[in-house]
Amino acid sequence: MLSTSILALSTAADTTDPTRAQATPTAVATHDAEATSPAPTPPDRCGACRARASPLREVRAASLYRAPLDRLLPRFKFHHDLAAGRLLATTMAAAFAPLAGRGAATLIPVPLHRSRLRQRGYDQALELARPLSRRLGLPLRANGLHRARDTPPQSRLDAAQRRRNLRDAFAWTADARPPAHAILIDDVMTTGATLHAAAQALQRAGAQRVDAWVCARTL
Repeated sequence: MLSTSILALSTAADTTDPTRAQATPTAVATHDAEATSPAPTPPDRCGACRARASPLREVRAASLYRAPLDRLLPRFKFHHDLAAGRLLATTMAAAFAPLAGRGAATLIPVPLHRSRLRQRGYDQALELARPLSRRLGLPLRANGLHRARDTPPQSRLDAAQRRRNLRDAFAWTADARPPAHAILIDDVMTTGATLHAAAQALQRAGAQRVDAWVCARTL
């Protein structure tokens, strides 16, 4: 289960055109299905969250997966609407700006497998990470973390199947070690399985702390 500790999202949208939505977000602090924290366990977390260790120190979402993002994100991800992606990146930058000055960190987009990248023509996580890097003044490392296996889509799998599907799916292949503090960038978080697998690959290669920032998380 996911639990929300902070949420402040106000939206004034033209319902006939979701790309005209104007959002003023504050990051949603989330715990995914396996998350733990070095701080004492928050009282709003379930037993499964307390019992499972996570490679992610902190996960933040710019919004819940609801209108207008539930229309913007599929348009961006599956229909080549890069203008929607730019709007989503702006929303993320506004949400995460207060977090950007907390210490040296490097943004790392969650990569697509090369076959999926050829089909889609762009990597949606990289399209979000580039403007985030510019707006927040944080370095971007787009090469290094790779998707080692072309895994089946996650959308029809339950949480346990998603974890099995993504086991050893990512690898750090750069000669240099990953940054000590890495922030994974992705579009949507559901169970957290993809972020966990990517974070584990970074930690195996030597990252000391891995966080994740996503545009939206599902309920």
